Amino acid sequence: MTTTEVTAEQARQALVALRTEIGKAVVGQDTAVTALVLALLCRGHVLLEGVPGTAKTLMVRALSTAMRLDTKRVQFTPDLMPGDVTGSLVYDAKTSEFEFRPGPVFTNILLADEINRTPPKTQAALLEAMEERQVTVDGEPRKLPVPFVVAATQNPVEYEGTYPLPEAQLDRFLLKVTLDIPPRDAEIAVLARHAQGFDPRDLAAAGLRPVAGPEDLTAGQNAVRRVAVREDVLAYVVDLCRATRQSPSLQLGVSPRGATALLAVSRAWAWLSGRDYVIPDDVKAMARPCLRHRVQVRPEAELEGVSADAVLESVLATVPVPR
Repeated sequence: MTTTEVTAEQARQALVALRTEIGKAVVGQDTAVTALVLALLCRGHVLLEGVPGTAKTLMVRALSTAMRLDTKRVQFTPDLMPGDVTGSLVYDAKTSEFEFRPGPVFTNILLADEINRTPPKTQAALLEAMEERQVTVDGEPRKLPVPFVVAATQNPVEYEGTYPLPEAQLDRFLLKVTLDIPPRDAEIAVLARHAQGFDPRDLAAAGLRPVAGPEDLTAGQNAVRRVAVREDVLAYVVDLCRATRQSPSLQLGVSPRGATALLAVSRAWAWLSGRDYVIPDDVKAMARPCLRHRVQVRPEAELEGVSADAVLESVLATVPVPR
């Protein structure tokens, strides 16, 4: 076994160990934690949808601690300006020059809280950062740190005073994860921890320690690029996406960018699962979180109770799976 293979295997074990480590602080959100790790491996971004109080902020802080990454949080509001996110030029009286003050976007993991509460102009500034990995201030591009991931949250039940994300920006998110209220047993476990003195603001006291780092992430990203994909599995990804475009319940199907995203995240999931090749089950496992925000249900179908997940479930059941 070569040194590279050993490094890749060590990286995989370290990234898999993240779920256990973050479990010291966050109960019952393994799916969302896995989604964030997959986004880091694929250099993508995650949209977290859930009601307040489902540990979204705590989860991002726990992940950054367990990975030795920097994190910042922005609470999006209707009066937030692009410069409040990207940074701005400030006049320095001592030097008589304008000096760039970096905004919170200059971090490894940016928690964009309630992203749909800010106007389109500020959303667009974040969009450049997400897509180009840079921000432009006064005509000068400034590179963001590596890695850079946006974990954006939105409340699915409150629409007053919000600015819904346009389809073009939703398509920029690699994954959309729904954070449900934890089951009864998990909620009892949360309360038991608090009764024993757990303080969500003091992760060190909870025993949380770094188990992975940027070097593991780099090795993992290189290993994911080497994951093999058979031609019939490539065809399966394309057929799934094309089936959404022909669904009578949808007015917008998955774009070719969505197909490339599904392929990328399937390769990352295969590698995390300990394989160097993709199987159809990897594609099936990633289809809903990767595609649910890239389709648009027709209003008449929505009135009948049809959801994006239900349409994707139907597509997965009807498109032939390669042997």
